[in-house]
This record gives sequence, structure tokens and C-alpha cells, in this order.
Amino acid sequence: MNIRLRQSLQRGGALVALILAQGAAAHEQAGVAGGLVSGFLHPITGLDHLVAMVAVGLWGAQLGAPALWVLPVTFPLVMALGGVLGVLGVPLPMPELVIALSALVLGGAVAVRLRAPFGVAALLVAVFAVFHGHAHGVELPKAANPLAYGIGFVLATGLLHGCGITLGLLTRWPQGDRLVRALGAAIALLGTDFLATGLRML
Repeated sequence: MNIRLRQSLQRGGALVALILAQGAAAHEQAGVAGGLVSGFLHPITGLDHLVAMVAVGLWGAQLGAPALWVLPVTFPLVMALGGVLGVLGVPLPMPELVIALSALVLGGAVAVRLRAPFGVAALLVAVFAVFHGHAHGVELPKAANPLAYGIGFVLATGLLHGCGITLGLLTRWPQGDRLVRALGAAIALLGTDFLATGLRML
């Protein structure tokens, strides 16, 4: 049942992203509708954001309650604050490198099934969330409604966390646990590549 649910979520998410992307690619949309679509698409179409947000859900599922629901709630809320900083033009040090590092660290935590204390896990996720949110805020389209844009990227983030949690529930079975840890390793490898690319661009 979990495998079927996972496949349905993947197909549904891909279909939604495809439909929305076609509309968004035609021109820069203005106002509330444009802001909502742009905000929703940003985390989904940016691989560095996507994998880190899925990793949060995976790690939360591995850690169990209360991390199972606190981490995926903490990330979007703190990310929204980071988004406000980005919109206001408040600079953060090396945001792209920290975003890349988030994929590496969170993916690595899933890969080794890191049993971090709850407070440490929540703080780590919150720090990364600020930088992810800041990137969303900085890249706000000029014609878009900022509030709608913020709602869009928070909604998309929540959905990505939900996908991660759903996949993370497979850890209840030995084969599923190996699959989840392999996904974590793949995310960590992507994070390493993102980080190397970012360092070369300095």
C-alpha cells in the first residue's frame, strides 16, 4: 500500500508541476495568481531546494515523534521568516553554499540514520530553513504579489515534506529502511555536487 501511495504522490506531483510550469513559462504573471504560482513552483523546480525539503520529511520520519511533525512544521514557518529577510534585502552570508550544505547534511543524516537529540535536529533544520526562505524572497518576481508568493512556497514546501514523510514511513520494514537510507545518500551526493559547484563559482 505504501509503495502504491508513493507512486501516486510522485505521479500527481509531477503532473501538477508540469501543468503549472507550462503556464508560468509563457510570461511573468502579475498579481496574486502570478505570485502564488511562482512561489509554488520555486521549491519544486529548484533541485537543491527540493531534495533538502524531502530530506527533512525523511529524517523526521526516521526520528519519530515529536520530530516527525515538528521538523516539517518548523521548516516552513522559519523559512517564511527567511523569505521576509530576502524580500527586504537583508543579506545573509554565502546563502547558496549553505543551501547546498543543507542537502549534504540532511541527506547524510538520513543515510546514516542519525539519532540527533530533538533540540539539535530542530535547530539545524531551522538554520537551513532561514537560508532557503531567504533565497525564495530574493528571487521574488517583481510583478508578483509577495504574500501570495510566500503562501505558494510554504505550501509547496509542506507538500515536499509530506512526500518525504510518506517515503520515510517505509523505514518500518527492513527493505524500506534500506531504500530510505539510499535516498538519503543520493541527496547527500547531490548536496556535495551543489557545494562543489558553488565553491567553484566563488
